[in-house]
Amino acid sequence: MGGGGWYYVPKVWSPAGGWWPTPVAWKRNTTICAFSICVISSLIFKISAEKERRPIAPFKHIPSQRWCKHAKEDDPSLP
Repeated sequence: MGGGGWYYVPKVWSPAGGWWPTPVAWKRNTTICAFSICVISSLIFKISAEKERRPIAPFKHIPSQRWCKHAKEDDPSLP
C-alpha cells in the first residue's frame, strides 16, 4: 500500500510550488493551455463580430467596424 519512496519534506507551504516547483510535463501542459485559450478566444471573437449591431450610427469611427459583419448596413457613411 505504498506509493513510492519517502521524502523528507518540512511542513512549510509555498505558493511557488514547494520543494518540487517543476512539474513533469510543464511544457506540454503550457502548450495545450495556450492553444486552448487561442482557440476559445478566436471563437468568441468570431461570434461577437457576427452579432455586433449598431442601431444608431456612431459619432466617430470605431475600430471594430473594420471586422463587423453588419457595419456597412448600420453606418452607410463607411467607405
